[in-house]
Amino acid sequence: MAKRSILHMFDPMPNNSPFDVNMALDTGFDVLMPYSNVKLESIHGLTQDAIFSRSPAGIKRTGIFIGGRDIGLAMDMLNTAKQAMVPPFEISILADPSGAFTTAAALVACVEKQLKEKHGKQLKDCKGLVFGGTGPVGIATGVIASLAGADISLVDHMSFDTANDAAKEYNRRCKSTLTSSVAGSDAEKALLIANTDIVFCTAKAGVQVLSPEVMAQAKQLKVAGDVNAVPPAGIVGIGANDNGVILNEITGATGIGALAIGNIKYKLQHRLLKLILENEKPVYLDFRDAFSKAQELV
Repeated sequence: MAKRSILHMFDPMPNNSPFDVNMALDTGFDVLMPYSNVKLESIHGLTQDAIFSRSPAGIKRTGIFIGGRDIGLAMDMLNTAKQAMVPPFEISILADPSGAFTTAAALVACVEKQLKEKHGKQLKDCKGLVFGGTGPVGIATGVIASLAGADISLVDHMSFDTANDAAKEYNRRCKSTLTSSVAGSDAEKALLIANTDIVFCTAKAGVQVLSPEVMAQAKQLKVAGDVNAVPPAGIVGIGANDNGVILNEITGATGIGALAIGNIKYKLQHRLLKLILENEKPVYLDFRDAFSKAQELV
């Protein structure tokens, strides 16, 4: 009798994400096993329980999903689980805390496509800002874009130290070259955006981050992407379904909305879960793999 497929879902939060549960079930896993309040020190034991309870053939039908909201902790959990493998008892792992890796990968890939098609530019040619840059999606976006060669600054709306601490930590972890900024007022945002080629908006849903007055100063802007699907838009002039809408007739700046980005994010998470389910050899997937697959999808 064929072994049923099992996805063990490790989450340090009090509850696993219903979004991730739905996605995993729709991908085709037979059994989902959510674990909440999981500590980093528990990962090694949980992983070995998962691998040693099935034969080498059976563990090909076993996988691990790592959630939560802290992307640094998720990366540590993935590395710990990977170190717990004992060949030939090895299973695949996907880390996607708070959907940050797949959302950020989709956002950067969509912006990259617009840069190439509308402006003949690459990420490495550009200077960019991440508003909401100290949240999970913001940090992941900054890291992905930075590793692709862009000059990226994480922007916090209250504290330079908060942005600077995040930039330092993830530069150390990921070998990125992030810088940091603070912009709480329209005047501060206007100064930052005046010499910026790309803007990623990953701030709190339902809050307009970039007003008409600020966007009027974006003389160098080429592409802006906004992941906020709750009105009002995070960036004025970008609708949720927009995918390359013209924001400025003079500069040719274009915008990408939350649902256009979300469509790629949904397909991306599905594809990564499929890799866990169907791959003959174990794979260990994080934001790097998410971005590579997102580039294929766009």
